[in-house]
Amino acid sequence: MNQTEIVNIFTKKTLALTFVLSAAAMAFAQEKAGITGMIVNKSNQPVPYASVTFTNKANKALSDAVLTDEKGLYKLDLTPGNYDITVEAIDYKKSTITKNIAGPGNIGALSIQPEAATSLDGKTNEIQGVVITAAATKPYKVELDKRTYDPSQDIVSKGGNLQDVLSNVPSVSVDTDGTVSMRGSSNVRFLINGKPSALLGIDDGANALQSIPADQIDRIEVITNPSSKFEASGTAGILNIILKKSKKTGFNGSVIGTLGYLPQTNLNANLNWRKGNFTWFLNGGGGYRESKNTNRSDDYFTNAVKSDDLVTRNQNSETKSKNNNYNASAGIVYDISEKTSVNASGTVRTFDSENFGNIDYKYSYLTDPNGFSNRTTFGTNNNLAFQGDFGLDHKFDDKGQNLSLSLSLQRSRSYNDTNIDETQNDTFLLKNIVNQNTVNKSVIGKADYELPIGENSKLEAGYRIDINTNDYNNDVRQSTVAAPTLDFLKPYTYDATYKETFNAFYLQFKSKIGKLGYQVGVRDELSNVDINYRNLDPSKPAIVTNKNYNNLFPSVYLSYEFAKDNQLLVNYTRRIDRPRSFFMIPNPSYSDNQNIFDGNIDLNPSYVDSFEFGYSISKKKFTINPTLYYRHQTDDTKMLVFNLKETYLDTDLNQRERIVSHTKPINLGTDDRFGLDLNFNWDATSWLKFLGNVDLFGYNTKGSTLYDTFDKNGNPIQAVADFNGKGFSTRARLSSTIKVDKTFSLQLQGFYRGGQKTAYQDRKDMYAINFGASKTIWKGDGTLAFNIQDIFNTRAMRSTTYTANSVRDSYMQWQPRQFSVSLTYRFKQGEKVEQPKKKKDINSNAAGDDQQGPM
Repeated sequence: MNQTEIVNIFTKKTLALTFVLSAAAMAFAQEKAGITGMIVNKSNQPVPYASVTFTNKANKALSDAVLTDEKGLYKLDLTPGNYDITVEAIDYKKSTITKNIAGPGNIGALSIQPEAATSLDGKTNEIQGVVITAAATKPYKVELDKRTYDPSQDIVSKGGNLQDVLSNVPSVSVDTDGTVSMRGSSNVRFLINGKPSALLGIDDGANALQSIPADQIDRIEVITNPSSKFEASGTAGILNIILKKSKKTGFNGSVIGTLGYLPQTNLNANLNWRKGNFTWFLNGGGGYRESKNTNRSDDYFTNAVKSDDLVTRNQNSETKSKNNNYNASAGIVYDISEKTSVNASGTVRTFDSENFGNIDYKYSYLTDPNGFSNRTTFGTNNNLAFQGDFGLDHKFDDKGQNLSLSLSLQRSRSYNDTNIDETQNDTFLLKNIVNQNTVNKSVIGKADYELPIGENSKLEAGYRIDINTNDYNNDVRQSTVAAPTLDFLKPYTYDATYKETFNAFYLQFKSKIGKLGYQVGVRDELSNVDINYRNLDPSKPAIVTNKNYNNLFPSVYLSYEFAKDNQLLVNYTRRIDRPRSFFMIPNPSYSDNQNIFDGNIDLNPSYVDSFEFGYSISKKKFTINPTLYYRHQTDDTKMLVFNLKETYLDTDLNQRERIVSHTKPINLGTDDRFGLDLNFNWDATSWLKFLGNVDLFGYNTKGSTLYDTFDKNGNPIQAVADFNGKGFSTRARLSSTIKVDKTFSLQLQGFYRGGQKTAYQDRKDMYAINFGASKTIWKGDGTLAFNIQDIFNTRAMRSTTYTANSVRDSYMQWQPRQFSVSLTYRFKQGEKVEQPKKKKDINSNAAGDDQQGPM
């Protein structure tokens, strides 16, 4: 039995276990007694959203809690017995009575008394010790060092995946090939629950983004200027994907199924159980999706003088994919005591695909205007990822002195096999068989400590170690009309190991003086990179190289609060852009003998100094957050495109020349970005809401380099690639949600990305419009949703690239228009009630940042 079969059996059994546990938990619930009641004030008026806690006097594990609804009513299931019933609500005194629950029924109305006094300014006194969490009403929230997006109100991405959700996140854009960027830069660092994850594979590609269901995402933290507490990589910023873990007591969960076209199906279940000191969750699912990728490029060669010189080359490519993905994760949290808890979780993800590609080339020479060749490909990909996380959290006291330890073990492997056949004028020319195997192993250990100092200050310190190892094994075999026996293509058949070790230490202090809040920190990262590379080319010796970096990364945050929910934010950070391991392997891939990607083992990190000046107003009906920003990047990584001539034997065994286009990453010059990033949400009426983002930015790119190519006579020369360019561009997104009634909503979402131009490349503008509808059914336990992505089929990337001897017009569409229907069913028991905790620290961040526990 092979590994794929084992994984399929494992995932199927995991999904089966999901529903077995669901049935068992519901059966357990049926043994309890259904209790209803009401909370009223002294005037016998209902008290909405009061916290009602039932504490079992004989066994605290049987205790439960609930919130009253807008009519002061509540219901829950309890094991019969004696209970202390505690009622708490804002502006009311805490009240406790003892009552025996003998069986199901209504226990009547419980009355609570108002607070005896209020403060002199008419505001109620703050109640300490209870926090009631209600459903979020705003999809976008601004905090000191991040912005948080809640996708629960995003109708357009219902039934979709992480890539669909990211397409609607303010300050974030997703290109047609799945590349994610923030404020025009694609060097975005992805985290899942605060740390790098094997779930996203090695290169964070579109396939990985599509394998995480939207229904499993609780929120997304957009961190444009991460503090010293975060890892320093990702010059554009960090996207922290927080997956769902319900805080509701008892057993609860949901199941969502999706059908769509281009053909797609998905089924995912989220299950949670919280009781006493014990919490577990189990998420699992899978899906099937087809996709279609279209590429066109037209090359116009500008120095043809001889009869056999190439004048034009037109390339038309279409790739169709069939993808299957399965995922399962389970976790447990156990509270050893009121101050110490341990947690553990495990996740497995599989992704399988079949790809069918067809590339047509049309050539025009001075004497032969009708040359043709065709290249067909069939490829398979199998990716398997495992991740295990372990953690311990300890509170030294009730004042906020905490220690958190975590360990994450991750492994991801990918098998890619491709068969390529090329013909020229319908006659066999060559065949390639490509086998690419990649394995990534990671160990991440963290220790974080928090020490409150007085009422308004806090000291934070921590250590982190990352050990990442990527093993590449690449075999390319080729047969041609001149050499019909399959033999290894030596430069592209190689073994490589890329290992990086990062040790990081950080120290951070935050405090507040009156209305002025500040946070200062520094992070020291020691990096060690080892690369071992060997191919079959006897003229190329093995490469063994080592690189070491030691960098300090400071961060400064300032905030001034003019009034409640009205503040000024200023910050500065320094970041690093480490090259992807894929970019540093000399010959990383081979799929097309006329378009080659060349790795660069001499590629170095680039660095960014980033400044932000923002203002935030958050009222009941609207939030506005304009931010001026400036980023200065040195040793910027740019993609150099150049042409070389190669000789080959045609179908008649005549020696001919063809032009091969190469792409290579290089460090070059500087890149400055500056602009206004404006985010807002506005509840215009009770039935109409808007969420928008506008990024107006300027860019100034500097850098030029020499590269090898050929002149109009075919002689080798060195030419200049000029990357200098400056200009102004825009990105905009607007979502409008129309609430037809309490159960039915419509959403229209559109985005626009302006063009950018340098002396080297002119990238055209792009826009798209999406539509969604959502209907609540089954008395709130179900949701039926429908959406259309890219209504007018306009989401495509167009550009013109200029080299010393050609002009290339390119077109790329990753996925055409598509639609889907999804159905969600929720089963639940208990309500979301937080345990009592101390007053929130004025400088603290919400849970889920880089230092969150590994789950």
